[in-house]
Amino acid sequence: MSAETPLDSARLWLEFPDPEDVERGLDGERGADTVYRVDLTWLTSDYTCIFGNGCPGIYADAPDVGCCALGAHFTEKADEKRVAKVVKRLTPETWQFHAEGRAGGWTELEDGARKTRVHQGGCILANRPGFAAGAGCALHLQALRDGVDPLTYKPDVCWQLPLKRSYRTVTRGDGSTYLEVSIGEYDRRGWGEGGHDLDWYCTGNPAAHVGTRPVFRSCENELREMIGDRPYEELARHCEALVARSRGGSAHRRLLPLTVHPADRGAQRGPVA
Repeated sequence: MSAETPLDSARLWLEFPDPEDVERGLDGERGADTVYRVDLTWLTSDYTCIFGNGCPGIYADAPDVGCCALGAHFTEKADEKRVAKVVKRLTPETWQFHAEGRAGGWTELEDGARKTRVHQGGCILANRPGFAAGAGCALHLQALRDGVDPLTYKPDVCWQLPLKRSYRTVTRGDGSTYLEVSIGEYDRRGWGEGGHDLDWYCTGNPAAHVGTRPVFRSCENELREMIGDRPYEELARHCEALVARSRGGSAHRRLLPLTVHPADRGAQRGPVA
């Protein structure tokens, strides 16, 4: 399998004011209240989740659970409450560890933080290969059966991956401030210090940069949920323009500086013998 690319590389970032602030005239002399900062290099990359299609998992001794080996931390009480409503509806037909979850619970505390429980080397909600309904997240499976987007059922940290959203308050030279909302790649550092100890990780690995659609399209629903429809449309407009300029007549993007994710380049070259 191809080697993972370095965590830091040249990137093309774009900043744009919240379209609603522009519409209300708040981007005039004072400036917008919210500014989006997005990693175009990442969002136009060919990354795609390869769970069930060659993913070796983040730990070598738990290859069948992908990135679900550690369980999922809840972002807030509302996050856990939303997931809990779905868990109550799961049955032995959709959840491999239904009996274990009902008897011993499906959540646990880790360093004082609430998360989904780890059972047999992975999240208790992760069905393993050989389960009749198929491997993968039981919540995801239930969402597909219900005909709804899986992001409405899964913990926030699960459906947001591989996207990372962060916030900070920025002070301008005149003393005014604005909220900066950044959307970028959830690389190893997004997992905290332990991210560097993962045996394998996908976002910077050419093995996972084999998608047929760029990230901003394959993760459109997630991005809309994270930043809203109007900001997403503005983001997509810039991404489309970049893709149009940087794709040549061949099947692959021309290797222009800053605009191509290093793992895309690795995928185009193929694995090193």
